[in-house]
Amino acid sequence: MKRAIFTDDHEQFRASIRDFLARDVMPNVESYAEDRMIPREVWHKAGEQGILGLEIPETYGGGEAGDYRFNAVATEELAAVNMALASSFGIHFDIVAPYVVDLASETQKQQWLPRMATGEATAAIGMTEPSGGSDLASLETSAVRDGSDWILNGAKTFITNGYTADVVVVAARTDPTKRSKGISLFLVDASLPGFERGRKLDKVGQPEADTAELFFDDVRLPADTLLGEPGTGFVAMMERLPQERIGTAVTNVAHAKQILLETIEYCKERKAFGNSIGSFQHNKFLLAELVTKIEVAEAYLDAAVAEHAASGLSAVDAAKAKWWSAQVQNEVLDHCVQLHGGYGYMREYRVARAWMDARVTKIWAGSNEIMKEIIGRDLAL
Repeated sequence: MKRAIFTDDHEQFRASIRDFLARDVMPNVESYAEDRMIPREVWHKAGEQGILGLEIPETYGGGEAGDYRFNAVATEELAAVNMALASSFGIHFDIVAPYVVDLASETQKQQWLPRMATGEATAAIGMTEPSGGSDLASLETSAVRDGSDWILNGAKTFITNGYTADVVVVAARTDPTKRSKGISLFLVDASLPGFERGRKLDKVGQPEADTAELFFDDVRLPADTLLGEPGTGFVAMMERLPQERIGTAVTNVAHAKQILLETIEYCKERKAFGNSIGSFQHNKFLLAELVTKIEVAEAYLDAAVAEHAASGLSAVDAAKAKWWSAQVQNEVLDHCVQLHGGYGYMREYRVARAWMDARVTKIWAGSNEIMKEIIGRDLAL
């Protein structure tokens, strides 16, 4: 089905990203998994391409696209090549950058935004803790006033870009007597004394994305590292979660779509009993179902992206997009592995790695169960 949400400007941007990926990423992308990180020179190239500055005003060296559809185009192309690339870059330009642009002091903006736009500084966000994941209101990391400064203590885990990030948006409890209203956000310089990183976590999938534990031991934070007012952190996170979830959904569908296209080609070429396996009725019907599911999911996402670009996407609709895209992605990729037979279970085959990469999407950015809870509450159940 022809997609109608993108203009010629978006498609020109898409073509430039494809050129960048073909030139600067694809020749060496296999090595990223071995190192369990994306090389900093690739971040620099992404900065030169304008990907990392899409949410950053021109005043600070960004592109200030002002149109979320450009974010979606970048995310789609990154995900089609490598899901971890979309995850790592997405955390940086699609999730963290808006926090800094919207909430940071002028001094902090000048310190970080130009470097974030070029890839000189990489960013992460610290929400999840060892003691709990989806229940953000119960986080235990604390920040206590000491004169005009804050003293940060605690730990975060499963932090994408955590091992290499130069700056991290950290959620911490500043009022122990309150739950959600006692949470604040801080922009933490990773070079500060007391900021420690744990090991690179050994994940089932997406090895290219460095993921780590973070520890804060009496980290002294200047007053202007507070993002917004004290106690407003939970609201700030809730306001920005729809963008995180629609970005995740775009990644999910673009990733599954590309692997499905490659699987269709495989089914045309692979022979069994003297015929291509794609010509067998069961496989033909199955591929027809999978293509349709991807296109239906993509159509819903296009509507959600257009609505978000117009600043109208609700948290409930973002939740629908997130859980359904993850469900479709995992279902499609499971069938793609099956269609490859024994080869689909081999790590050397892209389909196997894609299958492993995708499993986390039903967990992160709010588990699918939490998404259904959000949707169910909206039904007044």
